[in-house]
Amino acid sequence: RQLDYVNPKAAKGGVFSHVAPTRIFNQNLLTFNSLNSFILKGDAAQGMELTFASLMARAYDEPDAMYGLAARAVQVSQDRLTYRFLMRPGIKFHDGSPLSAHDVAFSLRVLKEKGHPIVQQLLRDFSAAQAADDATVVVALAAKHARDLPLFLSWLPIFSRAYYAAHPFEETTLEPPLGCGPYKVGRFEPGRYIEYERVKDWWGADLPVARGQNNFDVIRYEYFRDRDVAFEGFTSKSYLFREELVSRVWATRYDFPAVREGRVKRDVIPDHTPSAAQGWFFNTRREKFKDKRLREAFINAFDFEWTNATIMYGAYQRTHSVFQNSDMMAMGRPSADEVALLEPFRGKVAEEVFGEPFVPPVSDGSGQDRALLRKASALMQEAGYVIKDGKRVTPQGEPITVEFLIDDPVSQPHHNTFIKNLGTLGVEANLRIVDPVQYRKRVDDFDFDIVVQRFGFSNTPGESLRTFFSSHAAAIKGSQNVGGIADPVIDALIERVIAADSRPQLIAACKALDRVIRSGRYWVPHWYKASHWLAYWDVFGRPEAQPRYARAIPDTWWYDREKGEKLSRG
Repeated sequence: RQLDYVNPKAAKGGVFSHVAPTRIFNQNLLTFNSLNSFILKGDAAQGMELTFASLMARAYDEPDAMYGLAARAVQVSQDRLTYRFLMRPGIKFHDGSPLSAHDVAFSLRVLKEKGHPIVQQLLRDFSAAQAADDATVVVALAAKHARDLPLFLSWLPIFSRAYYAAHPFEETTLEPPLGCGPYKVGRFEPGRYIEYERVKDWWGADLPVARGQNNFDVIRYEYFRDRDVAFEGFTSKSYLFREELVSRVWATRYDFPAVREGRVKRDVIPDHTPSAAQGWFFNTRREKFKDKRLREAFINAFDFEWTNATIMYGAYQRTHSVFQNSDMMAMGRPSADEVALLEPFRGKVAEEVFGEPFVPPVSDGSGQDRALLRKASALMQEAGYVIKDGKRVTPQGEPITVEFLIDDPVSQPHHNTFIKNLGTLGVEANLRIVDPVQYRKRVDDFDFDIVVQRFGFSNTPGESLRTFFSSHAAAIKGSQNVGGIADPVIDALIERVIAADSRPQLIAACKALDRVIRSGRYWVPHWYKASHWLAYWDVFGRPEAQPRYARAIPDTWWYDREKGEKLSRG
């Protein structure tokens, strides 16, 4: 018995090295100075979650299914407010000490009290956790909690209560914490690389939810401050696997000898999950971005069609929605179910939410569409932002100055064309590149004008919507609501999504929410593609099936010794 998308006979051994494209909580894509990945302070190493087990584990061929890992079973009360997790016998931390229900209860409580603000927000309706005995943990949830809260807390790491009795949980550290997962921290050099070593006698290795996974002896994360340098590192085999995120590189630079000779493989795999919403988000906490007309003027000033054709080789489609590439995205006029949700807010929302949803304009592809720039200027004039001595000024007579904040120069060309058009409108805009640590600190503290944010949701969003769009999250430093969205109507519609009892109700509520968010012009939408671009040195084996809802790499891949020896021989 095993998951359908794994190879239960996958070989163990070898190294998987990569530059990872994703992060969680306080992890940093470009550097690290801490091994504590579950608090706000510090910049943690990617992959620390590999060192911890959880109560349950995801199945990536189902939208929201989880199966027992540290827990062998779960009993749910009829009102769904109490969950009793029955612990698997004989499970241990890496030092051999037993893992019990007391550790689980401690972990949930400490994460709610001292964990990263995102975790604290997602655990808002988690009420209590108590160990009834060593093998049973009882979790209490608040009434009307989000449907995905039990899934989220089942996924959270299990910490050693004894270890943290002697170590402060809320502090950064480079001491590897005591874990209980399939890997433990191996060699590392802060800001350069970190390795995770497979725990050869891990208690979960032969469980149905883990069989055929965690196959590499070492998983290594490489860090580069510059993406071009990172690419050169890949061509020289400094690391073995790469997901390409830059269209220019994918289109023009994969012609080096190892590709031509077949030693490096390229692949495109589909992404069936809702595409991540990406764009320039305005910090609406700042007075200059309070007026929606100014924000819409900025949207008109960005020429996506020119940027896509000229800089990105036509590889992308325009993002419209926070639920892009899913059945939760609003399209056309609202259905009767959507109108029923929106009608109580008539007069409090823009009238457009009862018609076609907002989509960014399509330019003529020239890079400076005069019609759209005239429309942008008219919007600014209407809002009281007039031209004075060649500069656009606020109604108070102050020049409009805008700083775009980034930590990676790869997006400079995309910013520069946008900034040029804003200059045409009299807006004094500039681009500031800061180091990754400073960038993370400034974003967490909301110390910025405009930043790029990318995020996505599951096929059954719930509690996570509060962390991105609620008024409560807008005031919490380190939250995912970077734009400062604070609208009682959005808050109310989030609760309707969370309270949905069926898939049709969920879809209708998400579409209604999408309409209102899009009517607020909180961001300048970027682009998306429903696929992953992969490149790797030909030393890996992989299952025939790919799960629908994740890459599952390196989870399900393995080192192919025969391929590795062939590659070494040249």
